Amino acid sequence: MSDQNSNKKNWCLILGASSGLGLATAKKMGSEGYGLLLVHRDRRADMPGIEDAFESIKATGCPLISFNQDAIQEVNRKELVAKLADRLRSDQKISVVVHSIARGNLKPMGGTGDSLSTSDLQVTINSMALSLYDWIKDLIAADLLDSDTRVLAFTSEGNTRVWEGYGAVSAAKVALESLVRQMAVEFAPLGIRCNCIQAGVTDTPSLRMIPGSEKLIEAARKRNPNRRITRAEDVGNVVYLLSRKEAAWITGTVIKADGGESLR
Repeated sequence: MSDQNSNKKNWCLILGASSGLGLATAKKMGSEGYGLLLVHRDRRADMPGIEDAFESIKATGCPLISFNQDAIQEVNRKELVAKLADRLRSDQKISVVVHSIARGNLKPMGGTGDSLSTSDLQVTINSMALSLYDWIKDLIAADLLDSDTRVLAFTSEGNTRVWEGYGAVSAAKVALESLVRQMAVEFAPLGIRCNCIQAGVTDTPSLRMIPGSEKLIEAARKRNPNRRITRAEDVGNVVYLLSRKEAAWITGTVIKADGGESLR
């Protein structure tokens, strides 16, 4: 456990925390002494498994507060920020914010049938990119952020590569990276560091929704010098590394956590 967080005054807020990279990050940050504020949006049928995962984290002695609520809609975001302000003591601040929202359209462009529309693009970009900026603005306004806050968002190699049906998400990832760079500069006077983590192909529920995901996984395994794909735990470890005081001078960039996969 990290000494700097043993007093549980520092909290990690994860948007999209019930599976994949978000859940792996929650487990890692909780094990390192952070209190956890977990926002997710899941169906009732999926809740037993999610609650079991959260309870296993709590069993380690980690403070954990979860909200099964849509983090995208403005009215919900405002309500959630108010709830966070109500739950945290005056001496407690959020020192890490992780954006792991993976909600978007995976439709092909053009052709006949149900193809990608401008509305689909707008929904995806709003959910996977603009929502980060909205959350940070509202957290600043509520005075909930620490004087050395780390903001981390997940991007992918799809920011430059073309995958079938990935057009809307690719556009969202590019927008996300651009926003993170700008936020790193304009929020620097507030002590906020902003970075993206580019994970390698990771077998998560979100990846399985991409058409041809099995081929993506197999190709990534062959490309990776380590002969395996990225695990969610690998990415959670990088989130923790970037939360350390020694990483305070890293901001406005994209950190690759892919075992060298993108080099080939």
